[in-house]
Amino acid sequence: MMNKIEDYLDELFPNPQCELVYHSDYELLISIVLSAQSTDKRVNQVTPVLFHQYPSLEALKEASVVDLEKIIRTVGSFHKKAYYIHEIARMICDEYDGVVPRERDELIRFPGVGRKTINVFLSEFYGEAAIAVDTHVERVSKRLGLASLSDDVFVIENKLMNKFSQDVWGKRHLQMVLFGRYYCKAVKPLCKDCKLLDVCREKKKNM
Repeated sequence: MMNKIEDYLDELFPNPQCELVYHSDYELLISIVLSAQSTDKRVNQVTPVLFHQYPSLEALKEASVVDLEKIIRTVGSFHKKAYYIHEIARMICDEYDGVVPRERDELIRFPGVGRKTINVFLSEFYGEAAIAVDTHVERVSKRLGLASLSDDVFVIENKLMNKFSQDVWGKRHLQMVLFGRYYCKAVKPLCKDCKLLDVCREKKKNM
């Protein structure tokens, strides 16, 4: 089954790419934080404005939270996320000499940054082997029987790391995100032509 799943993911997304637009380590970190309970498309609509108006960490650090809220208000939970942006910029400037730390125990200190965000950041920016479990990866994993329906994101992450070779963790993560985003969608998944329909738990319901 695993070979079939991996072959199909490779067929659909031979060279998967992160869809967040960024130009630096801190822009990527902030973009990932903004993407929680939102979409990459929505985030990519606000970050060009945000990083143009505040083109440096110092500028973001000096910005008022209220002004940040006005820019990102179309993104979910914008009150909290505006505070996160401000604090992340302040901490990187004041505690890390303007460079986002690479160590997990340091990254977890930033507000709004959890395990999923850290995995995405380290995999995308540094190419570290990691699998981040977002809503798409969780849904696809459970539908395809790669995880149990009762598994939480931490359990799913560990199961996926055991099922996939470590050298393709980052690639498989991106492929599963894109597969869940564009094919195996939460509502009206494109089941008709899916080559994994025979292993899908929800094929009867979705068909």
